[in-house]
Amino acid sequence: MPHLTIDYSAHLAAAFDRAALVRELHPLVLKESGSTGVCKTLVRPAETYVGAGADAGDGFVHVEVGLKPGRSEALRAHLAESILALVDKHLRADGVIRSAEVRELAGSYRLSPAAPRVDRRPSAPAQAPSARSRRPSNAPAVSGHSPQGRLCREPSPSCG
Repeated sequence: MPHLTIDYSAHLAAAFDRAALVRELHPLVLKESGSTGVCKTLVRPAETYVGAGADAGDGFVHVEVGLKPGRSEALRAHLAESILALVDKHLRADGVIRSAEVRELAGSYRLSPAAPRVDRRPSAPAQAPSARSRRPSNAPAVSGHSPQGRLCREPSPSCG
């Protein structure tokens, strides 16, 4: 459930192992926050940085974690410290401004399930469908739907 955003100065790309950070960050956030589910992470390089150290080209890394309400300020502060230690482990550069914020998601937060995936692979040359493979004319042609228009959770022979 946690939402993570990692912003960093783009020029740090070669000195910042983002993939390794995320691999370790996900279990850390889940364990220390008591969250369940899957972390959703966005990693964004920033081309422009204005602030302390910007003139020297030092750059920054900022990690933001959004959690559902209910965690104490002490827990969120401890998690932020743990995140900074993990950033240090995966950042091979001096003079970089590092920060972390663990915040509560707003009461307006909503989560929508993912839309069904559409098969975008090139199709085989057109052939006349056999009587067995025809779908009813009112059935959707989108992969992931059954001929009755219900969403399928798993691929199955009944999906259109």
